[in-house]
Amino acid sequence: MKLLSYIQEGVTRLGVHTEAGILDVEHALTASGYLKGTSSVTLQDVIAGGPEMLSHLKGLARQAVRELTVPESDTVVLLDESTLQIAPCVPSPGKIICVGLNYRKHAEETKAPIPQTPILFSKFNNALAAHLEPVPLPAASQKVDYEAELVIVMGRTARNVSREEAYKYVYGYCCGNDLSARDLQMRTQQWLLGKTCDKFAPVGPYLVTADEVGDPNQLAISCTVNGELRQSSNTADMIFKCDEIISYISQHFTLEPGDMIMTGTPEGVMLGYPPEQQVYLQAGDTVTVEIEKLGRLTNTMTI
Repeated sequence: MKLLSYIQEGVTRLGVHTEAGILDVEHALTASGYLKGTSSVTLQDVIAGGPEMLSHLKGLARQAVRELTVPESDTVVLLDESTLQIAPCVPSPGKIICVGLNYRKHAEETKAPIPQTPILFSKFNNALAAHLEPVPLPAASQKVDYEAELVIVMGRTARNVSREEAYKYVYGYCCGNDLSARDLQMRTQQWLLGKTCDKFAPVGPYLVTADEVGDPNQLAISCTVNGELRQSSNTADMIFKCDEIISYISQHFTLEPGDMIMTGTPEGVMLGYPPEQQVYLQAGDTVTVEIEKLGRLTNTMTI
């Protein structure tokens, strides 16, 4: 199932992507009798609802497609996705954890040693951005780089989880762009300054549930800038696979439902080019991240 967050009258709402349109989750759950009252339904509510909630939403989505239900229906509301103001697919994660140098060819292109354990850093919620949301280039940087990434979204509280059990704690996956101001990132040994500028973590457009994705370590991943292919790889090149990343993090601090893990980027980033060939992102540049089964995430850089 593909979940989509969108903003309507200043409120972030939740939808399900179907071939007939976007299913209004709150309206559908209320009309079906599953939800009592008029309280809004958030992504956290759906995650907390577990398999039962997921199964019910899938049933409502199938019903909507079968009946090609119109927006005036009393049972299901379908919205035109092109008219929606899309929000980050995970609107308020408790933590945004990132893994650095996690693709073998990327480590090689930057002439960095192959990590022996996952390199972790973080972004804050100010870095979140949605599909199609403009991203302002920080005035303090002249070297903003793109980084196509697979993002893991947690579905259960995970502490001291084994690799064998790790995938049971995943709710789903989405496309992400770990935008990086390289001149700020490399100013000190701590990368944070160049990683969590405003809107530097676009995610979406969809959060795709784990059951539809299958093996996250076998997905084609790419990035284009103004239509030019810059990154083209597969998550199979990750040094630390998704289950190992989850297990490793959970040995050191607790992962909570809705937490996001950005799993690293493949080769092809501007940092890996010879200095004389490096042309970093400029205002007006459009960056698209595409991952097999997850969709396409597009953002345009602005001043």
